Amino acid sequence: MIRFNAKNFAAVALLGLTSVAAQASGSSTVLDVAKEKGNFSTLAKAIEVAGLNDALTANGPITIFAPTDEAFAKLPPGQLEALLRPENKDQLVKILTNHVVPGKALEENDLKRTRSAKTVSGEDVKIELVRGRVRVDGARVSGDFNAANGVVVAIDSVLLPN
Repeated sequence: MIRFNAKNFAAVALLGLTSVAAQASGSSTVLDVAKEKGNFSTLAKAIEVAGLNDALTANGPITIFAPTDEAFAKLPPGQLEALLRPENKDQLVKILTNHVVPGKALEENDLKRTRSAKTVSGEDVKIELVRGRVRVDGARVSGDFNAANGVVVAIDSVLLPN
């Protein structure tokens, strides 16, 4: 089983290791779930452009704090289009890996009991309760979806690394 951390996430993406268990059982991976839910098409496109498809279908468990399409629409005009250009792939990978945490964190069970998490990009994200709602670096959590290799946690903002 692959354990995700900042050092091996990019290697997994480059090696193209996929979850044999998830494929064999027909279970959806975090990437499949993001694509199936319909509100993450911008994220799915960014993942493809960044070349992270294989990393997000590999054995986990992983948690992806998944910005909705509306979250990407909040970026300054032209920023998303610029990030999706081939010459900005490294920056896009840094931003996307800032949304992935090793382990499986479900909103109700885990996120409410923790204060921070280290992303695979090496950044710490702050997790807090604000008026009974979970926030990740200020982004409001609006739900979570289980997958064979982890969980997709919907958020309303893009988490930009420091």
